[in-house]
This record gives sequence, structure tokens and C-alpha cells, in this order.
Amino acid sequence: MSSISKEEIVQSVPQKGFVGHPKGLFTLFFTEFWERFSYYGMRAILLYYMYTELSSGGLGIADSTANSIMAIYGSLVYMSGIIGGWIADRLLGTQKTVFYGGLLIMVGHIVLALPAGISGLFVSMFLIVMGTGLLKPNVSSVVGDLYRLSDARRDSGFSIFYMGINMGAFIAPFIVGTLGQKYNYHLGFGVAAVGMLVGLIVFMVTKKQYLGLAGTYVPNPLGKEEKKKVFARIVIGIVAIIVLGAITINNGILTINRFTYLVSILGILIPTIYFIVMYRSPKTNADEKSRLIAYIPLFIAAIMFWAIQEQGSIILARYADKRTDLDFLGIELQSSWFQSLNPIFIVALAPVFAGLWIKLGERQPSTSKKFSLGLFFAGLSFLVMIFPAVLNGTESLVSPIWLVLSFFLVVIGELCLSPVGLSATTKLAPTAFSAQTMSLWFLTNASAQAINAQIVKLYKPTTEIIYFGVIGSLSILLGVILFLVSPKIQRYMKGIR
Repeated sequence: MSSISKEEIVQSVPQKGFVGHPKGLFTLFFTEFWERFSYYGMRAILLYYMYTELSSGGLGIADSTANSIMAIYGSLVYMSGIIGGWIADRLLGTQKTVFYGGLLIMVGHIVLALPAGISGLFVSMFLIVMGTGLLKPNVSSVVGDLYRLSDARRDSGFSIFYMGINMGAFIAPFIVGTLGQKYNYHLGFGVAAVGMLVGLIVFMVTKKQYLGLAGTYVPNPLGKEEKKKVFARIVIGIVAIIVLGAITINNGILTINRFTYLVSILGILIPTIYFIVMYRSPKTNADEKSRLIAYIPLFIAAIMFWAIQEQGSIILARYADKRTDLDFLGIELQSSWFQSLNPIFIVALAPVFAGLWIKLGERQPSTSKKFSLGLFFAGLSFLVMIFPAVLNGTESLVSPIWLVLSFFLVVIGELCLSPVGLSATTKLAPTAFSAQTMSLWFLTNASAQAINAQIVKLYKPTTEIIYFGVIGSLSILLGVILFLVSPKIQRYMKGIR
């Protein structure tokens, strides 16, 4: 366990200097801004790049296969946070892990920028998956280090940080998306690589002065003998995976469909094992065990939410490309631009929610009630997509306003759930598993997208009404249940609100 106390870490960080928050929030805000610019810029055109014909500069992959690959890719990106959390907790600390993650992401985008075909696609996916796993959970964990647990600015700080994430995500589709769709996909991917480079420069130049001790410690370091055993197991594991993969792929045993089923199973199995290991660990005390129990219904609710929200880059992206009239008020829209709707609404509304939580203070809804609101609005965002099909059928092009409304509603839910979930995770995490618990939070997204890999196969014009209606209704029902049991969840949090 690190000998540095949380109070020492907080005192090492300048506590004012960035819109009333610690200066370190500036470093993390802009690091994540550029990382998200690179990731969401790439993601805005990746689906189209996969299913666009070879003659038009794409890869010519079938639509349904491209949908599943997108879901599995998203799942693995967040699932890899387990590795990043473990490395930060036991080997490097969060600051160093963030830096190495950024390097891998940048190289991954460079590979996509090269005309390397399907092989380049999968190599870049591997690099970006691993890099995001190192960076994303750990940069959020450093944000938690900037504040005392009792600091009233904490939820507001995470909301501001979340706004930075989404500012990068808002700009990216207009720049990367336009370059990719109008000129050349590889040019768009190259600009994404430049974005990650800028993020790394911001992080390295400002971290020493603004972050202090935040993220420099290793909470639960490995001993010398433990390191030898762990490294040996890692090497054996990597070799075994490579050999097994080569054999099964070459013999047609491991297909894309079977791989999606495997990841879907892992999306449920891995977080279950994680909860059990942390709960049974002798390093987790009685209060921390109680808080882990309280975290479980929040975890399930977040999976339901992200299962809807993440379909914005798959089903709704396909809807924008094939079901939406892109000639709007004399403007020729690019289908990739719709990926900017979610972040622009967050940029506009995040300060409102941040101010609201501060103004309400002790009167604000509990964490679980905020989650229930998130599920309610996510459900509504899918239910409104029933109306275009009911009014105009499923064969005609529809107004882009329907997509705008859907994205707007899910953003309201996201601001009730996502930044609050980040904050709650840092407060409910067992001390010995601080970074790994943040990785567990990102597993909510991984699990949701792993499940989505199977669900998105059910979407087609003939099932459109049922598809949106059933999923939207389930989300609202789960939100009602969570709201009703929230007082009991609060008791298990042991004083954490």
C-alpha cells in the first residue's frame, strides 16, 4: 500500500486556478479532450469505412458484420480498462499508465491512416484497445485524487471534466468525419493521430506543476517475487493466446460470429469475477464490502443505459446513413456529423447540471435516484424513434430532427448517470483496488456493448418498431425499480452520498 496519504496528495495539488477547481483539472481536461477527439473522430467514420465498397475506398465488409465488429470493438476498448487499472494499481501508478496508453492510441491511429486493408484494421484495433484501456480509467482516477472525499466540488469537477471529454468528441466528427467521407478515410484517421499527439504534449508539459502527487503513487505494489511470477504468467498467457488464435483462425474454428459470442460471454463473466475477488479480498474491510454491494445495482443500471447510448454509433449511425434525408434546409449533411449531437448537447448542458448539483447541495437526489433518471431518459430516446416508422413507414427517408431529439434525450440521461457514476466509483472503491474499481466502472460500457453485439443483429426495417419499443420500455422499467429501492442502496453505502 502506498505510504502517501490522500490528504498529502490533495495538499500537493494547487486547489484553485481552473474555474474554481484544482489546477490539475486543466491538465486532465485537455488531455482527455484530445484523446476523445482522436477516438471519436476515428469512430465517426469507422463503420462507414468498413461497409463502404472497396472501389470507394472502404473495406467492403457486410453491413451486419460491420455492426457487430463496431460493438465488439467498443466492448474490448472498455474491457481493456481492467488491464490498465491493474497496471496502475500494482506497477506504474496512474500518471505513467496514462502516458503509455496515449502513445499506443496514437500509433493505432497511424496504422489506420495507412492503406493496409483489413490487416491494418485489426492491428490498429488491438493498439487502440490496449491504449485506451491504459489511459481512460486512469485519467478519471487522477481526477478523483484532486479532491477530498468530502469536497462539495467533487461531482461538479467530474461534470466539468466530462464536458472536456465531449468538447473533443463534438469537434472530431466535423473535421475527421468530413475529411474521411468527402476525401479519403485514411486522411481522416491521420488527423485523429495528430489529435492524440497534442493530448500527450499537454499532459507532459503541465503535469508536474498542476498534478502534484496525484497519480504518482502505486496503491498496491507487487513485491519482487510477485513480479517474477506475474511476468512469467503474462508471457505464457500471451504465447498461449497467439498459438491458440493462429490454430483456430487458420482452421476456421474461430470466426467473427463466434468471437462476438465469446466477447459477449466475457462481458458478463469478467465483472462478476471482479466483484467476487474484491469482495472476498482480505484488503477490503467491512464498510468497503457493504459499499461494493451497493455498487452492484448501479452497475447493472449503467449497463442498461450504455446499451442504449452506445447504439448511437452503430444503429443510429446506420439510421443516419440509410434512413435519414441528408438534404436539410439546402445543406448537404454528412451522416458522420450526427455523432457530434451527443457531445454538443453535453457541452451545452454539463455546466447546467454541474451548477445544479452545487446549488442543491445536500438536497440533491441520491446517486441511485440520479441513475434512475438516467434510465428513464435513455428509454425515452429509443421510444421516440418509433414515431417515424409509424407515421411514414420504414422504407422512406425521414427528417433528421428525429435523430436530434433522440440524441438530446439520451444526453439528459447521460448527465444524470455518467459523471455521477465516475464520482460514485471513486468514493465507493476499496482503497486497495482504487484504479481497478474505476476500470470496473468502464466495464459497464464493455458489458453493454458485448451484449449489443448480439442485439444489433436483430435490427432491420421490418423490426424497427419492436426493436426501439422493447429496449426503450425495458430501460424505463428498470429505472422505476431502481428508484423504489434507492433508500436501501443508500444504507449500504455507509455514509457515502
